[in-house]
Amino acid sequence: MTVLELLQTTTAYFGKKGVEQPRLNIEHLLADALGKKRIELYLEFDRALSARELEPLREKVRRRAEGEPLQHLLGHWDFFGRTFRIDRRALVPRSETELLVEIMLKEFASQGEFANRLADVGTGSGILAITFALERPELEVSAVDVSEDALGLARENAEHLGASDRIAFRHSDLLNELEGPFHWIVANLPYVPTADLNALPREVKFDPAVALDGGKDGLTIIKRLIESVPGKIAPNGLIALELGQGQAQRVSDLLADQNYRDISIKKDYQGVERLLIARYG
Repeated sequence: MTVLELLQTTTAYFGKKGVEQPRLNIEHLLADALGKKRIELYLEFDRALSARELEPLREKVRRRAEGEPLQHLLGHWDFFGRTFRIDRRALVPRSETELLVEIMLKEFASQGEFANRLADVGTGSGILAITFALERPELEVSAVDVSEDALGLARENAEHLGASDRIAFRHSDLLNELEGPFHWIVANLPYVPTADLNALPREVKFDPAVALDGGKDGLTIIKRLIESVPGKIAPNGLIALELGQGQAQRVSDLLADQNYRDISIKKDYQGVERLLIARYG
């Protein structure tokens, strides 16, 4: 079987199995199996694939067809130009979170050099904490998570990307174990209502439940964070949250009731009100 034949037959197979973007998925899997960049496959359409190359690929194709996330099968994924290790210990990085990074980098540039303490709450695989630490070396970054498994993955990513000495990782329920004040607080916390968990796409169900379940209305943990921030945030400090669809206005009202100002809602690439930033005091 040639490269092109495998791409065509597997694309059709994935399509029947309900895999989104089937051609892109098999291109990623094949490129990874061959140790090549995905674009390089287009130069080798006529190359014959050996049994040794096909054997490990077959198992990953089967698992992908059954709904296991592509990122888990690859064991890595790119986020903001860097490659992070990915597995079941934490959420799969999503493109909407890159928008949060872009917004925060602009905010950093508008503040003075003394606004340098940042807390990443619910760090998961560490993508936000590590990205900010590497993009802005002047920051003092703390990363917390209630899951020891997620913190283990975050530490591995920090070591892999050369950021271990730039970040303080702590096991904590929200900000409980951290000493403020922080000038920046970022959080991508669980926001799926408990009743909606069973209706999630099958790929998302491979993510840890603790990173998805936001309680009865999806906002239980986010409300707790908002209420716990006073005493942990500096005057004029900024909080940035990633939210679920239809939650932004409710969270904006919560922030307004808790002495936050300059509240701004940002849409993601699909036009969903996904991000919210606000200043305290």
